[in-house]
Amino acid sequence: MTSRVRLGQWGERQARLYLEAEGYGIVAANFRCRAGEMDIVAIECDELVFVEVKTRRGDAYGQAEESISSVRAGRLVTVAEEFLQSRSAFPYDSETPWRIDLVCVNLDSSGRLLNINHIRHAVEF
Repeated sequence: MTSRVRLGQWGERQARLYLEAEGYGIVAANFRCRAGEMDIVAIECDELVFVEVKTRRGDAYGQAEESISSVRAGRLVTVAEEFLQSRSAFPYDSETPWRIDLVCVNLDSSGRLLNINHIRHAVEF
């Protein structure tokens, strides 16, 4: 396992802990389908929240908040739609309100957690 993969997994754990502390229920993690992967699927009140997690150490590659391209945004929407379609027994369906959020886990260059930034409705569709 590469250090980049370990960093990403650590960031996703931090994002889950953050969301749970904010009152979200975690429905799924690392949902995979043909279109790609969704890091976290959560529920807030009666709304499904699909969460992309970006973890950055330092700012050499830019801020995590700037990392979702239009192509990636389109894939995230497709993954969310496939999640809803694949869950026929799941209590949520295509009529359930949903959104796509971004959780940015920012570390300094030494790996110390600086902050977690939660951007609601990060992807418009």
